Amino acid sequence: MRLYPLLAQSRTIAFTALLATGLAGSTMCSAQAASSSQFSIGSSLEATAEPPVLRPHTKHCEVTLLADQAFDDFNNKNFNFTPPADCPGPWSKVVFTGDFSIQPGVQFDRTGQIFFGGVNIYFGTTAEPLQSRTDTWHVERDLTDYSSLFKTAQTGYASLGNIVGTDGLNSIIFGTFKLEFYQANFANPAPRTADAVLPVQDGGNSSLQINSSTTEVEQSFTLPRNTEAAYLDVIAQSQNAEEQWFFCVSNDIASQLFDCQNTAFREVEISVDGKPAGVAPVYPWIYTGGLDPGLWTPIPGVQTLNFIPYRVDLTPFAGTLNDGQPHTVGVSVFNAYSYFTVTAQLLLYEDHRRKQVTGELTEDTLTAPNPSVTNTVTLDANGLGSGVVTVTNTDNFTIAGYVDTSHGRVKTKVEQQLHFKSVANITSSATAYIQDNVNTSTTHAKTTTFEGPLFTTKETDFSYPISVSYAQQLQDNGDISVQSSVDQKYQREETDTFEGFPIFHSSTSNEVSPTDTALFVLSPTGYSLGQNSNQSSKQSYVYEDSLGNCYSRTLTVTANALTGVKDGTACRHGFHW
Repeated sequence: MRLYPLLAQSRTIAFTALLATGLAGSTMCSAQAASSSQFSIGSSLEATAEPPVLRPHTKHCEVTLLADQAFDDFNNKNFNFTPPADCPGPWSKVVFTGDFSIQPGVQFDRTGQIFFGGVNIYFGTTAEPLQSRTDTWHVERDLTDYSSLFKTAQTGYASLGNIVGTDGLNSIIFGTFKLEFYQANFANPAPRTADAVLPVQDGGNSSLQINSSTTEVEQSFTLPRNTEAAYLDVIAQSQNAEEQWFFCVSNDIASQLFDCQNTAFREVEISVDGKPAGVAPVYPWIYTGGLDPGLWTPIPGVQTLNFIPYRVDLTPFAGTLNDGQPHTVGVSVFNAYSYFTVTAQLLLYEDHRRKQVTGELTEDTLTAPNPSVTNTVTLDANGLGSGVVTVTNTDNFTIAGYVDTSHGRVKTKVEQQLHFKSVANITSSATAYIQDNVNTSTTHAKTTTFEGPLFTTKETDFSYPISVSYAQQLQDNGDISVQSSVDQKYQREETDTFEGFPIFHSSTSNEVSPTDTALFVLSPTGYSLGQNSNQSSKQSYVYEDSLGNCYSRTLTVTANALTGVKDGTACRHGFHW
C-alpha cells in the first residue's frame, strides 16, 4: 500500500476531538491588565510566551475598530475610524490589540488581516477549535512608526475568510480590535515616525497573491519631493501547495513523492523601477493545522498568531525618487508557485525644512539568487527509494546612495549577506515515508549612514533555523501513525554604533519545540484523524537590551495541556515586564 504523501492529510482533516478540554483563562493580556488566570495549569487554551508591547505611563485612549465581530463567511468587515479627541497627540506609542475566540467544534485555521486606509496593520493566522470549550487568544503590535495614518479619519476592514455550514465546519471565529494611543510627555517623548505609509497594491488590493517565481506585483508612486529615507515592511505568507515550503523538494522527484516542488528555498525580491533594490528572507511559519495539528495545542508555532514584518531599507534609492515623476516598487517571491500572500508597506521620511531633496544611487551589486541543488535521492518506478536533497544559496550585496538635505549630504550604504541551507533526508518505502529536514537561514544587514564627518551604523542579525522530523508508518490494520517533531526559532541581534562606539544592543530569541504522534484511522470512506499521543511542547522567549530591559518566559506542555510557566529565569538582573 502506498502511504499518503507527506503533508497531504494535515490540511484536509480538521483537528476536532483529539484534545482535552481546557480550563477557563486567557492567553496574553494587555500590559495593563495581567491576571493570575492568564496561564492556567491544565488548560488547553492558546498559550504563547511572547511579551506584550511595553507601554509608557502616560495618558492614553482606546479606539475600537470592531467589537465582537463574527467571521463566518468571506466578506470583509468594514469599520470607520476617528482620531481620539482626548488624546490628540503627539503620541509616544500606538499599539494595536486583537482579542480572538473560536467556538468549539470543527474548523480549519484561517488567515486574518486588518487593513487601515489600505495599509496592513495586522497579519496572522487563527487557532483550530477545541472539542467542547471556546478557545481564546490575544495579539499586540507596536504601530508607532505608522502614526501618520491615525491623524485623520479613515476607513478600513478586517479580512478573515471562514466557512461555516459546509463539510461539517461549524466553528465561528470572533474578533475585537482596538488601537491604543499613548500621549507623549517629557519622560516619554514622541519618536520620529514615518511621514507617510503607503501600501503596495495590485488593482487596489493590498493583499497580493504571488503564484509563480516570475510574478511581480508593481505599484506606481509619485513620492514627496523632499523624501530623505524610505523603508519597505514585508510579510510573505506561504499558502496552499507550498504552505510548508521549507519541506519542498526538487522538481525531478516532487511528483513521484507527491511533495511540493521548487526546492526548499524561497526569498522575497524587492525592486525599484525594475532594478534590484533589496531582499527579505521568508520566515518558515507553521499554522495550527500544519504538519500535525496535535503539535500546536496549546502552544502555537513561532509567530503563528501574529506575524512580524521584515523591514527592507530602501534609503539609497531616495535621491532618485524625488523628481516628481512616477516610480515603481515591485515585490516577487523567488521559487513561488502555489502560492504566497504578500503585503508590503512603504514608509517615507521627509526633510521638513526643504521642499525638494536631490541625490542619486551610487552603487547596486544585488543580483538574482542562484541556489545550488544536490539531489542523491534514487526512486524506482513506484516512487520508492531514499537519498538526500541539499539546497544552498548565498546573497552578498551592497547598495549605496546619497541625498542632499537641509542638514547636509547624507550618504547611506546598505550591506547585506544572506545564507540559506536545507538538507532533507528522505526515505520512501512500501510501509513508511520519512523526511527529516534541517534548514538554516541567516541574514546580516548593516546600514552605515554618513552625515558630514560623522557616521552611525545599525547592524541586525536574523536567524530562522527550523528542524523537522516527519515519519509516516503503515500499521498492520491499515491505520497510519505519524510521528512529528519540530524545533523552530526566531533569533535577532541588533547593535547600533556612533563613530564605531556601541550605543545600543538588543537580542531576541523565540523557540518552540513540539513533538506528537498522530493516528489516521482507516474506514470504508477513507482516513480520519484519531486520538493523538505522546505530545509535548516547550516555548522559550527571551529579550534583553543594553538599557537594562529584560523579558523571559518559558512554557511547557504535556498531552496538549499547559504544565508549567516560568518567568524571568533568563534575566540576569531580575527585571521582567
